[in-house]
Amino acid sequence: MAQRKIQIHCNSQTETEGLAAKLAQIAKPGDLFALTGDLGAGKSTFARAFIRSLLDSPEAEVPSPTFTLVQAYEGPDYPVYHADLYRLHDPEEVYDLGLDDERAEAVMLIEWPDRLPEEWLQEASEISLVRAEKVGGQQGDDEARTVMITSDDDTIMALGE
Repeated sequence: MAQRKIQIHCNSQTETEGLAAKLAQIAKPGDLFALTGDLGAGKSTFARAFIRSLLDSPEAEVPSPTFTLVQAYEGPDYPVYHADLYRLHDPEEVYDLGLDDERAEAVMLIEWPDRLPEEWLQEASEISLVRAEKVGGQQGDDEARTVMITSDDDTIMALGE
């Protein structure tokens, strides 16, 4: 099935977190979400909202995996892995993190997915966060984001309806 793209404008961080929560409710084991965007675009914020929604715990501690590389969470039905691959230099280093063993039974939220082995990205859904001012929004609108989703999953694409 061919990948399709949708664009969703979120006027605030709350709206962006709400979108992440909706995505968490339809995610299933085997899903890999490639989170892209510039530094400060909101990738970790999006992942945090996704994980908190999945855990049904709005106050759950969900630290950025910038230094640990991977954070694991045990959801009610399956585990979730949040990885920040910024510090990796070679795609083969991903195998040292043990994520390959968990891919089929877990949901993966991967920041800096360009460091993944190419074959991992073939079935990934890309969630790209862009500051709204970069796509025609008001200058200084720090919380607004345009979220572009690229996927071949009809359920995920329905988020844009």
